[in-house]
Amino acid sequence: MTATATEPEPSAPKEQPEHESPAAPPRRPDWWQRRYTFTGTAVGLVFLWFSMTPSLLPRGPLFQGLVSGVAGACGYAIGVFAVWLVRFMRSKDSSPPAPQLAWIALVVVGVVGTVLMVIWFHIWQDDVRNLMGVPHLKWHDYPLAAVLALVVLFGLVEIGQLLHRMIRFLIRQLNRVAPPRVSAVVAVLALVALTVAIINGVVVRFAMHALNDTFEAINNEQTPDNPPPQTPLRSGSQGSLASWASLGHQGRIFIGGGPTIQQLSAFNGAPATEPIRAYAGMESADGIKATAELAATDLERMGGLNRKVVAVATTTGTGWINEAEADAIEYMFNGDTAIVSMQYSFLPSWLSFLVDKENPRQAGQALFEAVDKRVRALPEGRRPKLVVFGESLGSFGGEAPFLSPNNIEARTDGALFSGPTFNNTMWEDVTSNRDHGSPEWLPIFQQGTNLRFLARPANIGRPADPWGNPRVVYLQHASDPIAWWTPDLLFSEPDWLREPRGYDVLPNTFWFPVVTFLQVSADMAVAVDVPDGHGHRYVKDVANAWAAILKPPGWTPQKTEQLRGLLHSDE
Repeated sequence: MTATATEPEPSAPKEQPEHESPAAPPRRPDWWQRRYTFTGTAVGLVFLWFSMTPSLLPRGPLFQGLVSGVAGACGYAIGVFAVWLVRFMRSKDSSPPAPQLAWIALVVVGVVGTVLMVIWFHIWQDDVRNLMGVPHLKWHDYPLAAVLALVVLFGLVEIGQLLHRMIRFLIRQLNRVAPPRVSAVVAVLALVALTVAIINGVVVRFAMHALNDTFEAINNEQTPDNPPPQTPLRSGSQGSLASWASLGHQGRIFIGGGPTIQQLSAFNGAPATEPIRAYAGMESADGIKATAELAATDLERMGGLNRKVVAVATTTGTGWINEAEADAIEYMFNGDTAIVSMQYSFLPSWLSFLVDKENPRQAGQALFEAVDKRVRALPEGRRPKLVVFGESLGSFGGEAPFLSPNNIEARTDGALFSGPTFNNTMWEDVTSNRDHGSPEWLPIFQQGTNLRFLARPANIGRPADPWGNPRVVYLQHASDPIAWWTPDLLFSEPDWLREPRGYDVLPNTFWFPVVTFLQVSADMAVAVDVPDGHGHRYVKDVANAWAAILKPPGWTPQKTEQLRGLLHSDE
């Protein structure tokens, strides 16, 4: 007998008790929770708050918006990465979502905290603006900064989301042939390599080509209000080895500037000598060494080696020279001077520094060596004072011929380097080896025997120990972001923030990972948009520095004060 299989009859549905309602479907997360993570949002919010703390210089709505937006996006990325890393280490594919109560608490804290930070931001900005004599922000600057910050923040986060989706897509493809962990690492590395290749091969190349064309066009501009010099004591004149057109835009400004014989005579109360200014542009000769030789030869042709002072000036990227530093020398020696310089790039200083640090180094060394060998060829009693100077990237190149302070003291009669960069080799070495107890923003090195740091004229007597000869001066402000910017700011607190703050840096300025780097980077863009004596503006104090270095015959403190009122900078 065969058993017949029978299907069980379906059971009747259970009746729902009258007092019970049907189970509600699970609540779907809000749009924000579906698109953004709790940890990323929380960390991003904290970074956004930190971005409103003061840094070195006043910030307008544009740069505050950029700093806050980028800082918030970096914080969000760090939060997301931290969660992913924990999951990766625990071999988990996902992590439990944050409860609704946590999101509510985050919103409340975020609103209250942001309101308080905006109030403190207003107070801090007023404080730093009062300190530097800069106008306060207008009421409409605050919403403008907020809107810009949100646009930048969400724009960067959305780009990050896109990259995240690309990585997940690559991981899914790689999972077919490799373990998940290996797939994740390979996918990230492949995307990073592809991004770098595209940026270097396409974006940077196109951008540099466009920038070179733009700045080369600016370099070649000539204006009718600055015609070629008629005197043979200037490069670009009829008898010069360098044509007027070849000097470049900044070279023509330098050659056409400076005090006149009448101004020098009136200042010193005695007949003046016409100053010599020699200059060679990038198109004056083929290559850096040839350009340096041409500038030095033109200096010699004009009789520059017979003057009391020969000054070798290293320029910034475009060939710019701080007019105040050049004029001060000519006033102090009533025109019995010769200044020689050269151009090595079309690009602005900050861009030249980023893409090619070798050019200013080579230019500074080549020009000094070309001039020095001509000075050394003279009988010792007939040699002029030989000094060097430069600002910013010019100070970087100006250091290049010298390995140490001892070397510069042996080969020159003095040096003035203003607004040094973090990459200045000798400056960095001297600062790192400063005397114990002296702050990074204004160090004392070897009891100030020959080399001293000045932020204000009063620092000339610091320390009280005797100041020997020759004298080397670094002129730097506590609030100069050019001097204090370094990639180390990303994850390392600098000494200038660990130690007591400088005279024009608020005590409320503190270091925060990543955020301080962004703040000081933004400060660099406005480093010269502040009054003299702050940021990267070095004008009047140049008179005090040169007076201490050169000690001109018959010079008095009263003449220094008088000269301070005459100096200017065209930056």
